[in-house]
Amino acid sequence: MKNKIIVINGPNLNLLGEREKEKYGSISLKNIEADCLKYAEKNNIEVIFFQSNVEGEIINTIQDARNKYNGIIINAGGYTHTSVSIRDALAIIKVPIIELHITNIYKREKFRHNSLISSLATGIICGLGEKGYIMALEAINNILKK
Repeated sequence: MKNKIIVINGPNLNLLGEREKEKYGSISLKNIEADCLKYAEKNNIEVIFFQSNVEGEIINTIQDARNKYNGIIINAGGYTHTSVSIRDALAIIKVPIIELHITNIYKREKFRHNSLISSLATGIICGLGEKGYIMALEAINNILKK
């Protein structure tokens, strides 16, 4: 039986490859998704992707995920530091959660050092670039095998 994982991406991640290439690199979100799908196929994982710039859409997706998926990987973007509502939605979830950031949020502006969702996460991956997505899939798959 395949583990079903949802990867949720928050605001501005749809512009990866265009924005702040010195921080985020030149790879697009679509390319990251394609790499993740290849990894998932080789490792018997079903992976679904969702991206929104709208906080309420992310909350709805998290709420809908609670009975559909075995795990959640979330890069909440700027909402990581500001959204109590996304945090509250994640608190309802009873599956492993991996918090993911392309950059190291602790090497950036001081306001980014505080994550409202870290205390709910099973694990956190940050600062490892786009490869963090594959690492997150591998980590959550290993957690689910135990």
